[in-house]
Amino acid sequence: MSWIYSLIIIVIFVGYSIGRMLYQRRYLKTLTQEEFIEGYRKVQLIDVREPNEFDNGHILGARNVPLTQFKMRSQEIRKDKPVYLYCANGTRSTRAAALLKKQGCKDMYMLQGGFKKWTGKVKSKNA
Repeated sequence: MSWIYSLIIIVIFVGYSIGRMLYQRRYLKTLTQEEFIEGYRKVQLIDVREPNEFDNGHILGARNVPLTQFKMRSQEIRKDKPVYLYCANGTRSTRAAALLKKQGCKDMYMLQGGFKKWTGKVKSKNA
């Protein structure tokens, strides 16, 4: 009988996760690297990784607003301009987008696979 409860909990969790993902797609579009490159010079490019990660290498033109400081610094991001977000793999970008959405930002995109998959131009402070 306990396996039925376990199965119910798993089904609820999977359903919640799928629902959350579908809702997220309404306000955050995931872009391939090629799509990201096409537009990232015309938007607010925000790296939400920590400063040490940013200093070790970031996309040319990116501004560092770490997720850990996001609530305090999100007013630095204009709500009337498109926002391109990226982090190491996409998890922090998703959280940052959720915070921006609550503050009225509507035009948000994130880099598929995050910085780990980036093969474009990179700037580093530690080079």
